[in-house]
This record gives sequence, structure tokens and C-alpha cells, in this order.
Amino acid sequence: MTPTSGFPTIGEAARVWARIAALSFGGPAGQIAVMHRVLVEEKKWLGDGRFLHALNFCMLLPGPEAQQLATYIGWLMHGVRGALIAGGLFILPGMLAIMGLSWIYAVWGEVGFVVALFFGLKAAVLAIVLQAVVRVGRRALKNNAMRGIAAASFIAIFAFGAPFPLIVAVAAMIGWAGAKAGLAAFVGGGEHGAAGKAHVADAETLLGEEVLLPPAARAGALRAGLAMIALWLVPVGVLVMLAPGSVFTDIATYFSKLALLTFGGAYAVLAWVAQEAVGTYGWLEPGEMLDGLGMAETTPGPLIMVLQFVGFMGAMREAGWAAPLLAGTVGGLVATWVTFAPCFAWIFLGAPFMEGVRANRALSAALSAVTAAVVGVILNLALWFAIHVIWRQVADVQAGPVSLQLPVMGSIDWMAAALSALALIAVFRLKIGMVQVLAGAAFAGMALHLVGLI
Repeated sequence: MTPTSGFPTIGEAARVWARIAALSFGGPAGQIAVMHRVLVEEKKWLGDGRFLHALNFCMLLPGPEAQQLATYIGWLMHGVRGALIAGGLFILPGMLAIMGLSWIYAVWGEVGFVVALFFGLKAAVLAIVLQAVVRVGRRALKNNAMRGIAAASFIAIFAFGAPFPLIVAVAAMIGWAGAKAGLAAFVGGGEHGAAGKAHVADAETLLGEEVLLPPAARAGALRAGLAMIALWLVPVGVLVMLAPGSVFTDIATYFSKLALLTFGGAYAVLAWVAQEAVGTYGWLEPGEMLDGLGMAETTPGPLIMVLQFVGFMGAMREAGWAAPLLAGTVGGLVATWVTFAPCFAWIFLGAPFMEGVRANRALSAALSAVTAAVVGVILNLALWFAIHVIWRQVADVQAGPVSLQLPVMGSIDWMAAALSALALIAVFRLKIGMVQVLAGAAFAGMALHLVGLI
């Protein structure tokens, strides 16, 4: 981490990170592509090899990999300050945008044109989630063992309501055991970061082929990691002790658990959120969950920022404050804090040891198995979204341990079905970009409202 000729100052780096944050649309794939274009191809701060090496490390951690990649590269460039600036700026635009949209949604959500806009967005979100199933599936389901894990995870969550943490734990144990046993399906897993052939050599960049970390840098990262753990858990502990029955305590504890299990990206986590925030806590309705994801899809930053919207709606409705919008703001900020504070902690605690972590084949195999299970979880999420977007009524079917939510066929919303079909054609057949599909679907929803069809 020794400065070389042309090494940017912390201020110059902050401007670069702010630019990346403003362009970070399109989910993790788009965000990682933006970082690669700016940091590798344009600025040449690091090469393809080190970039992919860092990305693979972030794939092993719970949390949004794109935000953690920015945090890690910021640390490589300027230590703890650089990590906080890079990771913080990556979050800030989305946090402000989602908070503003949450206020608009709470105040004007029943206004016709707002309802129509989100009606269109829901159809696009359904198509985008299905696209995520296909993309993750192509990467993760390389053999019959992984396909079996994906199928089992789908059945477990769809038919038996198995909790997401249990699915992750069982999949990880299967992958770990398979690697230890030397089974071919689990050996050599964990290569998640392919982003094309390397064309910028590490030796030609500012960081070079190797970053030699002095003991002080390692010690500083570990101290920062422990500080972030304290900053994350101490407020949660205070809430638990002082307000055990408060919605803010529920938000803090639930999303803290979520922060430990966010492997597989935002779509996998949202399956669990749909189970708990909608079904158990009753913080919001299924359609509102889709609206929140539509917000996150159309704003910069990690898709997991949708959790801020969930916290906002839960606190606004359950806190019992005289100023519900203020309660919602506090709830949204609590959800954001306990979601992202751990992300910084994992980077600071793990970065000095990343070489050893990546070399652990059993750990990589465990992650590969978890990623396979995530395909089944996201498929369940897509089906859940489809049922609640296309049909107006849903029936609960119980048969022994099997518990299903199935659509009432006569309650189909033909406009929603047609708009969803058009969004699927745009995504899968016409290969139209995500931003264009979202914008087109929102416009279509408002147009249908103007002509009186919705």
C-alpha cells in the first residue's frame, strides 16, 4: 500500500468513488461492470487479475458483493479511510433515493398515477427476477449435484416453508462435506468472478502485481473491523434492553440476522424477507414488497437497499408515534445501519487474510453449494411474485407438512398478465436492458391509467 508515481490522493479517489456510486444502476452485475471500466480500464488502479481476485473474496462474504468490492479496493488504495469513503459513497445515493421514494409512497401511494406507475414496475420486476434465476443458474448449476441442491431448496421453501437460514446451513454443510470427501461435483468450486478475459496486467497498474501489507495496515484493519462490530451490535443491544417489544428492536434484530446470511445476493434474501416481513411481522403487503423492489431496481446502489423501505413501512405502521413518517424514517435508517455496518466489518476483518480464505477449497465448495441452493430460493421468489402480480386472490392450501399458497384462477388480472408477458419478451427475447424495461413498464402502467384501463 505504498504510494507510487501517479497514486491518487484521498480526495481524488473520493471523486472517483462518487462517480461510480452515481452510475451504480443495474444490480451487482452492472455495478461490478462500472467499477471494472473505471478502476481497471480507465484509471488502471489495479489489473484484471487483482480485480477478479478481490471479487472472488467478496463472493465468500455475506452481503452485497459490489459494495464490499468497492470497500475492499478502497482499503487497498487508502487504508481504513479509503474503505469507509468507497463503501459509504456506494451506499449513499441509493439510501437517499429510497428514503425520498418511501416518503412519496407513504404520502401519495394511493394516488392514481402512483398506483399505475408501480403497477407497471411490478411486471418488470417479475421479469428481472426470472432473469436472475437464469443468470445465477447458468453460473451455479454445473452438474447434477448442484441441480439437485437447487431443486431441493425450491421444494423446501415453496412447499414446506423452510426458513432461509436453514436452507443456507444445510447447503453449506453438503458442499463442505462433499469437498472433504473428494467428490468430483464439489471439488474446484467457488470460481464466481469471471468477467471476461484479462486484458490489463496487474504489473501495469498502480497497485502492481502484489500489495505488500505492513503489519500496521493489518492491525489497523482488524481494529476497524472490531470497531464496526461494536458500532453494529451495541445499538442493537441497547434497543433489546430498553425497548424489547418495540418495532425498532424487531427491525434491528431481524435485519442483523439477515446480515449474517445474505449469501447469493438480494433476490435470495428477499425470499426470506417475504416470508417474515410480510407473513410473520405483517409490516407490509406482498404488493408493497414488489413496489419496494421496483424502487431499488430504479435507483443507484445495492438492491439490498430495499430493506430500508421495509424498515420504513414497518416502523411507520407499528411504532405508534404521533408522527408516523418520522417513525418510518428512523425505522428505515435502523434497517440500513444493521444491514451495512456488518459489510464493513467483514471486509476489515477478512481482508488481511484473503489469500488463505480463497485457498480453502472446502469453504469454496460450501459457497458453491449455497449458490446452487440460492437458485431454488430465487425461483420461489419469482413464483411468489408472479402469483401476487398476476392474480388478485391467493388461497392457502394445507396438506400435512405441505403448505402452499396457490392463485385463485378466476381472479386473474389480465392487464397485469399482459404487461408481465411483454416484460418477459423484452428481457428474454429482445434482450432489452433493465433500465429501459423498467422505464417502459412504468410508462405503460401510467398510460393504461390515463385511458381508464386500470
